[in-house]
Amino acid sequence: MRSRPLGPWAGRPLSAPPDGAVVLRYDRNLTDVREFTAIQASRAGLPPDRATDLVIAIAELAANTLAHTNGSGAVTFWATADEIIGQVQDQGHIEDPLAGQVRPAPDAPGGGRGLWLVHEVCDQVEIRTGQAGTTVRVHMRRGAEPA
Repeated sequence: MRSRPLGPWAGRPLSAPPDGAVVLRYDRNLTDVREFTAIQASRAGLPPDRATDLVIAIAELAANTLAHTNGSGAVTFWATADEIIGQVQDQGHIEDPLAGQVRPAPDAPGGGRGLWLVHEVCDQVEIRTGQAGTTVRVHMRRGAEPA
């Protein structure tokens, strides 16, 4: 596993995205989420294979919103000198404190594979969940090699 994430309830609250972060709200169409993510990855200078990983990760998180909540979500992006950061926020709640950190068995019923995949392709994954909803923040280094 590439990332060393904190569990959903561990750690401090996530800081607010910086001024200048770009936001896309979604409620049905994952095509818009994928296109928005690809544009942000390109602007941040991610190599094509890493950009594809980011599109897969963010689209999976957005798909979870549509599958597991009755509402909509928001995708937010910003970049630093070293990485691009994407955040997906919705009204859902994650029950399992180890969600995504353990590879599900191929024959396991239910889901769990999407969050695991997000952890595999991103350099860092931060999850916070509570009564107000869930925020998943992913980090991708801007260089060609994953951390």
